Amino acid sequence: MVFEELYQSHWDKVYRLCMGYVNDEEWAKDIAQDTFVTVWQQLAAFRNESAIGTWIFRIACNKCLRQIEKNNRFKKKDLPLQLEDKPGRPVDEEVAFLYKCIAQLNETDRLIISLELEDVKQAEIAGILGISEANVRVRIHRIKEKLTQKFKSYER
Repeated sequence: MVFEELYQSHWDKVYRLCMGYVNDEEWAKDIAQDTFVTVWQQLAAFRNESAIGTWIFRIACNKCLRQIEKNNRFKKKDLPLQLEDKPGRPVDEEVAFLYKCIAQLNETDRLIISLELEDVKQAEIAGILGISEANVRVRIHRIKEKLTQKFKSYER
């Protein structure tokens, strides 16, 4: 398996998954890059027990959870005042609102909906999380209801 092909075919999906977790473009890019460093280092050890995409998503999820945990453990220090804010790529207002809503979900729901939005099969999501496919289906339905309610209040 060629790493460059994996990188090209999965970068956007991994980045969006990370955005769903952290709702911060730069932080999401850092986590996505860290994910691909791990993929690069571990690719030879990949045992084909799951789809390669499932394996990469699992690495990304673990990286996101560790980063969130680490961020919660350490108090933030004040940033130096001389740093200037550089705007990133503009994000559509509704997409930004969607990321904000997803970031408010609990960790498991964030993971499920982020994988669902990346068209990962529900059976694979179940395998990643260690829950039944039926449970994934129910949770996706409930998450979509929650997000729909938030969007209805957003449109008013």
